Amino acid sequence: MNRLLLLVFGIFLLTTAQALAAPPADVAAAPSCHHCGMDRDKFGHSRMLIEYEDGSTIAICSLHCAAVELAITIDRIPVKVSVADFNSKALVDADGAVWVLGGSKKGVMTAKAKWAFSERSAAEKFIQANGGSIATFDEAIKAAYDDMYQDTKMIREFRKMKRLKLKEEGHLH
Repeated sequence: MNRLLLLVFGIFLLTTAQALAAPPADVAAAPSCHHCGMDRDKFGHSRMLIEYEDGSTIAICSLHCAAVELAITIDRIPVKVSVADFNSKALVDADGAVWVLGGSKKGVMTAKAKWAFSERSAAEKFIQANGGSIATFDEAIKAAYDDMYQDTKMIREFRKMKRLKLKEEGHLH
């Protein structure tokens, strides 16, 4: 009987570990960002998903890339914008999320971080530890558009430096 319990418990642990290791369905369907190619699993805490009225979806890594997407698809109507909760990485409605702008934690694709939380208390706890201020989705996306030029310039410089380093190391010709 004890061996049977141990076997059942072992199978339970293995099954649980596999389930925890599997990426979310949206990441499995679109592992990289539609715009910049970044790994959406690695950036699971900032990833987003935009669903359009025609039923299509666009998977992106961050609010920066969501702003790019929404700007270049002006004639397409988004019906749902989802964002990862910073802590749980679960997708939540971007309009209903509590956003934190700024703070000391490095942002994704931006110099001024923009994070989403499903609960106000989690956002406030984050602010206590890292700084920043509470915002709505409209305020967060406006900040993404306001920051677009500087962020794009920063990304280009970062990628230029990365290419130079790879070339120096002999990985690029």
